[in-house]
Amino acid sequence: MPSATQAAITPASESCGDRQSHHIVDRVIKNRFSCRTFSGRAVPRATIEDILDVARFAPSGANTQPWRVYAVAGPVKEEISRRLLNAHEQSREQHSSEYQYYADPLPEPYSSRRNEFGRIFYGALGIEQSDIERRLRQTSKNYGFFGASAGLVFTIDRRLQVGSWLDLGMFIQNIMIAAIARGLHTCPQESFSKYHMLLRDLLPIPPEEMVVCGMSVGFVDETRACERAPMPKAPIDEFARFAGFEDEGVDISRHRLNRGAE
Repeated sequence: MPSATQAAITPASESCGDRQSHHIVDRVIKNRFSCRTFSGRAVPRATIEDILDVARFAPSGANTQPWRVYAVAGPVKEEISRRLLNAHEQSREQHSSEYQYYADPLPEPYSSRRNEFGRIFYGALGIEQSDIERRLRQTSKNYGFFGASAGLVFTIDRRLQVGSWLDLGMFIQNIMIAAIARGLHTCPQESFSKYHMLLRDLLPIPPEEMVVCGMSVGFVDETRACERAPMPKAPIDEFARFAGFEDEGVDISRHRLNRGAE
């Protein structure tokens, strides 16, 4: 009988074979979306722990595992919502994130993609992009975790460099995939970073940790599916270049991969 270590390093093509289809994993990834309509149905702590137990196997440089997570529910989550919503309504100009999410100005094609997101997202809600008041009300729903019964707050040691942020991103993606595989949905929310000072009052976040984002976790409210619009994703030929492959199509290894050679 093979040992656990041998089983772990057995190639997928040999260990899975006919027993498991890659379509299962593909479906989980493709069905993920940022859910903003949760039912409020309770998510047990054991389920959150199970998701984190899977997510911790994310890769990280030299196995540094730089992620930190604060899981909240019940009265603690409600107090966070109350404090952040009050700040959003009364003093949002006094708060700011400790890092800049978007480049300013945002270059193409990223600027056009962000504008397209706004048209699709607010259009599905019947909100004109020029309607600042309704857009602010929609933004305020972030701080109620969009009705989800559980939330996560992610931090990272501020002494680390950008490579560790890549590690954190892979960990967060693992959480979202593990959640949907268990019938849950998520919404990652950078908006929480803006109110890091309030979060420090409510959670035991030490000074060396920087608040990166939050995440709502829960069961989707299927009765509000009309409020959800699928977001277009760029096709492969917009973001990938191939070289050295001979199996199908043109072997572009014969061509230089910089625009000056085209």
